[in-house]
Amino acid sequence: MSPTPEDVTQAALARHADEPGALLPILHDVQEALGHIPSEVVPQIADGLNLSRAEVHGVVTYYHHFRSEPPGRTVVQVCRAEACQAMGADALMAHAEHTLGCKTHGGHGNTSADGRFTLNPVFCLGLCASSPAVVVNDKLLARMTPARFDRVIKQLAEPA
Repeated sequence: MSPTPEDVTQAALARHADEPGALLPILHDVQEALGHIPSEVVPQIADGLNLSRAEVHGVVTYYHHFRSEPPGRTVVQVCRAEACQAMGADALMAHAEHTLGCKTHGGHGNTSADGRFTLNPVFCLGLCASSPAVVVNDKLLARMTPARFDRVIKQLAEPA
């Protein structure tokens, strides 16, 4: 039997609550275990750290890394920093939105209706000299083009 979100959160609180700046490590632990930060654990985290629910929610929604909804099976991040934009990231993002059936909005990602893909804009992946950069399921990919993007996505669908 897998642990409940509340059990995962309680364990993260127990590990980090006494540390200065405990909120971020707790959120990282919860998301690593559950794939996202469920809204129902926000009050538990707030109470455990003597913060308001708004403070915890604000951190979850501020950082692009944290998700409040479960991600798709494949998470795609497209860099939106200046170097990548100069090398075609805007066109690449539009292509990714069309290809994956995801529409990014307000600086946040979106998950396709079939749950296969989550597409997130991110700001600087550190591959500025090899832009535009993309991350697919934690794998950094540089000098991405729409054609190469299509090949990467196609490979994901093929059996290993």
